[in-house]
Amino acid sequence: MNNLNVVPDEVLQRAKANVDSNGYLNIEIDPRLDLFAEIERLKKEKNAILLAHYYQEPDIQDVADYIGDSLGLAQQAAKTDADIIVFAGVHFMAETAKILNPNKKVLLPDLKAGCSLADSAPADLFAHFKAKYPGHIVISYINCTAEIKALSDIICTSSNAEKIIESVPKDQPIIFAPDKNLGGYLNKKTGRNMVLWNGACMVHEIFSLEKITKLKVRHPKAKLIAHPECEDAVLQVADFVGSTTQLLKYAIQDSAEEYIVATETGILHQMQKDAPHKTFIPAPPNNSCACNDCPHMKLNTLEKLYLCMEYETPEITMDETLRKAALKPIERMLEISRAAGLIGG
Repeated sequence: MNNLNVVPDEVLQRAKANVDSNGYLNIEIDPRLDLFAEIERLKKEKNAILLAHYYQEPDIQDVADYIGDSLGLAQQAAKTDADIIVFAGVHFMAETAKILNPNKKVLLPDLKAGCSLADSAPADLFAHFKAKYPGHIVISYINCTAEIKALSDIICTSSNAEKIIESVPKDQPIIFAPDKNLGGYLNKKTGRNMVLWNGACMVHEIFSLEKITKLKVRHPKAKLIAHPECEDAVLQVADFVGSTTQLLKYAIQDSAEEYIVATETGILHQMQKDAPHKTFIPAPPNNSCACNDCPHMKLNTLEKLYLCMEYETPEITMDETLRKAALKPIERMLEISRAAGLIGG
């Protein structure tokens, strides 16, 4: 440990005791501490891997070992040989890593980094909903709790959802949860009539079609690219719809020079790094704020990341019966994704 941040034991124990209420280790850090260097040191000393979602703040993305969307992160979590997995994302992502790695320590910088979409599907209510549709299988978007995963037959991400649905016989009825916008988009793409749970992401529902239309008038050459969690009105006018990774690849490979991006603003950091000659404009939300950040994703900071790695707290733990039940549909997703060539073996 760097001498700049020697923490008295009583302060550390008090911070650990308050993790459940605070969500993180509330310890003051000496501002002279080089957090980038400290995080690199801790990764080596503890054989830790740092996985970060594209929606994390730029500093966290830059120090991560792997940056990706939910499918890529799940695959990395499944194959890592690290002793500790540090997940710079939201709670359900760290849960997924723990489900795949019961014998590894999984850390999350802030336990309160939740997800509005995951919160929109309480397990008890969903169990009652599921019981109304006997004979249906459940395909759940990975943005859900471990309890919802345990009630599911197959998990999907926005990258592989279409292939997952197409792997199911057409005469097999499906319940899709928890995102109604993604489910509606997939019904159109696949010609299915899946029963949809009424959940949504607060970030992707907030985009204003009216403001996007006005923005396109000011930027007539700009292409609108959107995540399928957006509402149908936005998706209908988009030039391209895809997962976070698919949006990034499209923006890099496409010939246009300007893009209006309808997803969380964190992805703009990678877009600008990978295509510095292009212009990326965040799609405007339908509120007085000029931003469309996920408040849950942005709860993680470089300081919280350093502290959770240094003191290995907060840690994700899980009941083993729940973990095993949630593992089955995730393994099914990875199996179908490999067969479809979406991920490596």
